[in-house]
Amino acid sequence: MNLYIIPANPKSGKLIFNIFRPFDLILASSGLVVSVLIILIAAPKTLQGLVIALAPLLICAFLVIPIPNYHNVLVVIQETIRFFSNRRNYKWEGWSVKEDESE
Repeated sequence: MNLYIIPANPKSGKLIFNIFRPFDLILASSGLVVSVLIILIAAPKTLQGLVIALAPLLICAFLVIPIPNYHNVLVVIQETIRFFSNRRNYKWEGWSVKEDESE
């Protein structure tokens, strides 16, 4: 009889709908508000104008889409920037050919 204990997701209680952080919802709702205001003020008459008016909503929605192994696209972008902008020092803990030859 194989019994496995699977740990519960500790972040699920902190997330809204078990997916979104509060910042994610603020970002998505601000994109929605900006898009609605542009549509109401500019009243686009062409498809190109409508796509431009919906661009803030589409960009913000893209940033909060959940993806595997990360929280969402915004977190991937933040982690990539952090990885390339921070200094990386790795301590050598291994063997080398020179050490092996000297013995």
